[in-house]
Amino acid sequence: MSTKRIESINDFVVKFANVNGSGSASANELFARAILRMGVPVSPRNIFPSNIQGLPSWYEVRVTEKGWLGRRGGVDLMVAMNPQTWNQDLAEIEPGGYLFYDSTRPLPQSKFRDDINVLGMPLTDICNATYDDSRQRQLFKNIIYVGALAALLDIDAGAIAELIGEQYKGKEKLLKPNLNAMQMGLDYALAHLKCPIGLRVKKSNAVGKKIFMEGNSAAALGAVYGGATVCAWYPITPSSSVAEAFERYCKRLRVDPVTGKNKFAIVQAEDELASVGMVTGAGWNGARAFTATSGPGISLMSEFIGLAYFAEIPVTIIDVQRGGPSTGMPTRTQQSDILSAAYASHGDTKHVLLFPEDPKECFELTAQALDLADRLQTPVFVMTDLDIGMNTRLCEPLEWDDARIYDRGKVMSAEELQAGKDFGRYLDVDGDGIAYRTYPGTHPTRGAYFTRGTTKDRYARYSEAGPDYVDNMQRLLKKFETAKTLVPKPVLSAAQHPARFGVIYFGSTSPAMAEALDALAAQGIYVNALRVRAFPFQDEIADFVAAHSKVFVVEQNRDAQLKTLLVNEAHINPASLISVLHYDGTPITARFIVREIAAVTAALNVRPLHKPKAA
Repeated sequence: MSTKRIESINDFVVKFANVNGSGSASANELFARAILRMGVPVSPRNIFPSNIQGLPSWYEVRVTEKGWLGRRGGVDLMVAMNPQTWNQDLAEIEPGGYLFYDSTRPLPQSKFRDDINVLGMPLTDICNATYDDSRQRQLFKNIIYVGALAALLDIDAGAIAELIGEQYKGKEKLLKPNLNAMQMGLDYALAHLKCPIGLRVKKSNAVGKKIFMEGNSAAALGAVYGGATVCAWYPITPSSSVAEAFERYCKRLRVDPVTGKNKFAIVQAEDELASVGMVTGAGWNGARAFTATSGPGISLMSEFIGLAYFAEIPVTIIDVQRGGPSTGMPTRTQQSDILSAAYASHGDTKHVLLFPEDPKECFELTAQALDLADRLQTPVFVMTDLDIGMNTRLCEPLEWDDARIYDRGKVMSAEELQAGKDFGRYLDVDGDGIAYRTYPGTHPTRGAYFTRGTTKDRYARYSEAGPDYVDNMQRLLKKFETAKTLVPKPVLSAAQHPARFGVIYFGSTSPAMAEALDALAAQGIYVNALRVRAFPFQDEIADFVAAHSKVFVVEQNRDAQLKTLLVNEAHINPASLISVLHYDGTPITARFIVREIAAVTAALNVRPLHKPKAA
């Protein structure tokens, strides 16, 4: 064992290396939730393969009383349960860190590192001596190492037992064996290993009123509260759980208490094209409707998206982004659908995009997207990603104003039609680019129109005349300008001291960026930060760039898609922008951002405003 060891209370990273399908996921989450129950914030991330079982999977838990929710980078304790990834996992451990492994099979000294602390426990031997069934041996092995980690990290074993009790309430056949396995691991570690190690969990009250939920579930709940009654979808990782959660919530919140009838419709379509077609039809008919998908689905949906744009039909699309192109990395995260969503379909199109940073904003912006789709009569995208969508994250409690009234936009009523009000489906009467629409069957003789994906005049009559086409397309541009006044504004985080540099970022990059800004300031590098929350871009974004000598654009894709959109649509000089790109499929880390920005400022000979703080 190394003489040096990392010493830290409530501030470290634990990573579990397992085999997919081994039943480790629930045990690893149990570990994270036990620390959370002790009042210490955690930020877990599940890194899993796209097959059912057999390939490597990892579960990383950031323990941080300061509340940083992004990935830090580096590992302080590696729980190495997969021989296939041993060398890779060993390399990630910080010098002075810890390796916990199954020591049943002796390993030569060459398989270890001299600068880490090794903790061996014969897990397989313990399981073989205790359980006869091979599946039980595998499953309880996971619970046993959770018990051992409780002793090693000084985690309250009572919190783990309480969570097990909640999970298996009413299932005595499962409850007692799991409690016994946890206790077995705890007792062995206390008897045979030096406990606790340098990493420790100490009870705190740093969680406060924050809640712990997945972004996909939050988006689904936002759809319910936002008034959605129709969901059509086709399964695709990592978005499937949005529709599943929506169904779960609707069964609780959208069933008539008197008749027992469902007041919602959820359809699993035969493919993505069919699903967005159903949603488009529902939106045309006056229902609030959405679909959830990922990049490959957006590609398949593009023709219907173009129809909804040109025929001006409200459609809400939740895009939980993953690695691409093609099948790409189905179970890895990226922010790589920005351009494809902004310009989805052939011809000249521009779509509204919303960029939530966490589950709370997934809830809020999904509800807002349904309002915007109705108000603007157009497709609206909620651009989340796997990191937010499929990982459980701490966030502020969800809030809803029960007095809130849905914005249905410009809908002409039967009374207005009866009174002789002029109705032209594509007629702009007040200069905002948005025409009035009618719901089908509003009036027996007035207000009807032909819904066209072809060119038309202001009264929805077929026309191939160039001036009619240009008139319509210019009105759609005007409507996009109106959207600028309706979408969420960017959020500015000003540095403590005057800053030459700025940084623009969005979405799931947010938690790592918050920590990176703090770390940069500790080095004397001050950076003003602007979090973009929507497209089209407001003037504040161009003004922010103009106020700095250089602006970093941090995003998780290869081709600098947000930067491209800023240059194309906000007319920003590309020489003013410096890309910071991370796209290996894992969530971006604070260390990566700090390293990239610090390297550029050093190359430009920017002197820190003060000496860096001592580590």
